[in-house]
Amino acid sequence: MTYRLKPPSDHDRGGPPRRPGRPPHPALRLCTACGFAAATLLAGYAHAQAPAAALYKIVEPDGRITYTDRPITSGPGRVTAVNDKAGTVLLDDTTAALPLPLRTAASRFPVTLFAATDCVPCERGREFLRQRGVPFRERLASTDADREAWQRVVGAPEAPALAIGGQLLRGFAPDAWNEYLDVAGYPRDARLPASYRAPPPLPLAEVRPVAPPAAAASAPADSPTPAEAVPPAASGIRF
Repeated sequence: MTYRLKPPSDHDRGGPPRRPGRPPHPALRLCTACGFAAATLLAGYAHAQAPAAALYKIVEPDGRITYTDRPITSGPGRVTAVNDKAGTVLLDDTTAALPLPLRTAASRFPVTLFAATDCVPCERGREFLRQRGVPFRERLASTDADREAWQRVVGAPEAPALAIGGQLLRGFAPDAWNEYLDVAGYPRDARLPASYRAPPPLPLAEVRPVAPPAAAASAPADSPTPAEAVPPAASGIRF
């Protein structure tokens, strides 16, 4: 189920739309036409499931991620503490309080929903993610600039679109979304804490502040009026 975005009012700079259709399974290849980072979803999945006792995350120079309960003091990889002694995970505010399986999936394969205004399939996709308990961010297309950015990012004027890590799915298809979320490690049962609050939707196009116009050059100051000459005193001395 898809909703076709209206083209920008002036013209579409994003190029011709790609051929619609279901992308390949992440175990085969990535949808390279979507413009996201070239990495398969399943290739890194073996490293995505951190064991319950994992305390450290090692990021290798080639981008591979490994979890371990032993600190590594040497080697080219960058070591980051995943949780402290109290078990509090040191991640961003939106994922810090999530259960471990969900937190691991969200940090490895973050989910972004690309939606449009007045889009019924988008609302159904949004509700689907909420019902499944998937933490996600939302990018909303509501202006001409957003629609132009949509063409560059999504590749076709079809809404909604769902990004799971580097994999992009166009159109709302519950079975396909469930399959990809399963592969990414998102639990089927809703496990979002009651206190979890999703981040507010953001516009798809980057908003750049408009620089204020240069101030008009100030008029040159008026030449000071020359002081009136003081008449000479009787003694002939001028003050």
